[in-house]
Amino acid sequence: MTAGRVPPPPAKARASGGNARGEFYRQCRRWHGYLSAVAFLALIFFSVTGILLNHPDWFAGEPPAPERSTAVIPREALASAMRAPDVPRALADAVGQQAGLRGAFASGEAQDGTAIIRMEGATGTSDVTIDLDTGRAEVSIEKADAVTILHELHRGAKSGVVWRALIDGVAVLVLVLSAIGYILFLSLQSRLKTNLILTGTSLLVLVGAFLIFVP
Repeated sequence: MTAGRVPPPPAKARASGGNARGEFYRQCRRWHGYLSAVAFLALIFFSVTGILLNHPDWFAGEPPAPERSTAVIPREALASAMRAPDVPRALADAVGQQAGLRGAFASGEAQDGTAIIRMEGATGTSDVTIDLDTGRAEVSIEKADAVTILHELHRGAKSGVVWRALIDGVAVLVLVLSAIGYILFLSLQSRLKTNLILTGTSLLVLVGAFLIFVP
């Protein structure tokens, strides 16, 4: 054996390491395929709604006129709502039993014999004014059009807890999918240098665009 030279690892050890690496990449490809199948429709949806959100003028039109109606809260339901820990929310629930409101409870106040309640959601909004002496409620409903609904589903702010959780789940799924894809991207040893250059260039373009063009 020549002095100073490290002997190569046994063939069995090399094969074991190679098999482990190969199995790792095979699993990455397998899971990348599985996750892609699940994330495919979600990626299309959020890509399309993201474009629409970025160009609200494309389908701009006159908002529909509010629908106005009246409802009367039964005396027993009114008395029960006035004893509730959260009176405005309880009143909103009571009105909702008598009229088809749009949105979820957003804000409200009850004082001086009058309650004012605001409901907001992806499908529209409702403004309710209630006479606390008679239980008479004046309701104004604004229904959202299809594009507005898509905007709200993309943002998630007015879409409810379950939809926001779904957005979080999709985000985690895409992050995992991207990480696995990047591992496979870097596994191509013959193109490793080129791939690293592309990665660095992409990062520089994003940072440069932010520094130069974002006010």
